[in-house]
Amino acid sequence: MRQLSTTLVFATRGRGFTEITGEVCAWVAASGLAEGLLTLLVRHTSASLLIQENAAPEVRADLARWLDRLAPEGPGYVHDDEGPDDMPAHLRSVLTGVTLSLPVLAGRPRLGSWQGIWLAEHRRAPHRREVALHLIGA
Repeated sequence: MRQLSTTLVFATRGRGFTEITGEVCAWVAASGLAEGLLTLLVRHTSASLLIQENAAPEVRADLARWLDRLAPEGPGYVHDDEGPDDMPAHLRSVLTGVTLSLPVLAGRPRLGSWQGIWLAEHRRAPHRREVALHLIGA
């Protein structure tokens, strides 16, 4: 049994979704491990990780509109230290989650045909986001 870890850094363009499947799969493939468990953690409280459709961009557009309805910007939040998008970003992160666990088989995360790994940026401004990866297996 071996363990490996790394941190990948992604530049976001502001609110929206960035697919990180390729970078994650490349790191897993380079690890040399054939089977195991991959854990991902976005190291921020106003961004999140999703496994979601990677073929139809309309899915992400609908998801963004849904999150806007559930956690809209505006008055009424006590926490607004970094602006009106601050607390809604934290709420969206709570709704979507900051960790993922994926089985690794044949040296690849075992995703479905239409699944991709997405970094969700919930702030309006571009950010540099860190995603910690940990792989345990053989």
